[in-house]
Amino acid sequence: MLEIEKLFDLSQEIKKTDLLVVLKEEVSNIHITDIMRASAFLKEDAKYVQASYREGYRKAYVEGFILRITDLKNDKSQHGGYVDLEEFKKALNLLGDQRAQLEIEGNFDPCFSKLYVTMSLYTSFILEEPIHVVGTPFPGGFEVKFQDGEYLCPVKDKQKDNPGAVCGFCIAKQEEGV
Repeated sequence: MLEIEKLFDLSQEIKKTDLLVVLKEEVSNIHITDIMRASAFLKEDAKYVQASYREGYRKAYVEGFILRITDLKNDKSQHGGYVDLEEFKKALNLLGDQRAQLEIEGNFDPCFSKLYVTMSLYTSFILEEPIHVVGTPFPGGFEVKFQDGEYLCPVKDKQKDNPGAVCGFCIAKQEEGV
């Protein structure tokens, strides 16, 4: 179970403003040493990415997870409405399963995990943006796009059966013809 699950009654609606307060509290406990460790983890993890996409991968993850910490800390917008509770539960389950699997495999980094969970929930349920930032490159020369008012991902459908992918609750739609 993720710590954030303990803070909400998942049988009742959750206001976006309430989730934002909790996520801000999560990032307020992230220190520069945590960010440095998470960055080192990303750099190490990137060595397994195809060389031609490695730098774009690193940049996308730094933008999507590390630089957005400041965005979250400074977010003073009035995010009205409620979180889609079923999607939120699905996200928490998926993120919890991922964490458990990484712990079993010995590839768990608590600093990166905290960032990953917090920022995935922030982008999906508060900003209503895709988890991978627009421009994130994927093999084949494809990337996440914003087109005609929709976020499009070139790999969403290919990842639907991947238990380690956050695509299951990401708001991006599969890009047609890819």
